Amino acid sequence: MSRSKSNRSFTRRLVVVAATAASAVVLAACGGNDSGGHAAHRSPSPSASSPNASAGAHNAADVAFAKGMIPHHRQAVEMAGLAAGRASSSQAKELAAKIKQAQDPEIKTMSGWLTAWGEQVPEEMPGMDHSEHSGSSGHSGMPGMDHSGMPGMMSAEEMAALKKKSGKDFDTAFMEMMVEHHRGAVKMAGTEKEKGAYGPAKTLADAVIKAQEAEIARMNRLLGKG
Repeated sequence: MSRSKSNRSFTRRLVVVAATAASAVVLAACGGNDSGGHAAHRSPSPSASSPNASAGAHNAADVAFAKGMIPHHRQAVEMAGLAAGRASSSQAKELAAKIKQAQDPEIKTMSGWLTAWGEQVPEEMPGMDHSEHSGSSGHSGMPGMDHSGMPGMMSAEEMAALKKKSGKDFDTAFMEMMVEHHRGAVKMAGTEKEKGAYGPAKTLADAVIKAQEAEIARMNRLLGKG
């Protein structure tokens, strides 16, 4: 009897041990699945951050756009700054103020991009002297020829000639030059939209095109060309 009871007791212990082992296996399996489940929930994180990574990606076209548009904008702001003391029409003064208000912040934005990308921000150029590239001896009636590889840029001579004007003469010269300057900016922005990769730069390029095409149309109307 004692041996039979002993056998039954041993058998029960074996069953308990087996059950415990089985439970451990099941728990381990569940834990593994749960861990895998958490991993599956975590895995979208990199892809969730990919839009930011994508927005941060840039290429050579983006760098060229910022490096070209900064001095281009600076010259437009310089031209606009002349209007306050030289323009005679309220329309010319209003346009100049609008141009300066829009383009000053864009210069800061693009400078920030270049700094973030480890690129050099173009230096300020006193007088925006591009005469060495222009081959122009003044405002020959063909403003905004492609100076320094940037369409629409005025030569130093053209800028000097504008500074000497006042009243209606200034208004006319200012708007004629700014139309060509804007057309150059629109061309540069079009290249960025086509070839750029950086989302914010492409968005800015689109804004430049829309705003400056509207200003071109307005200036042409004021010049009697619209």
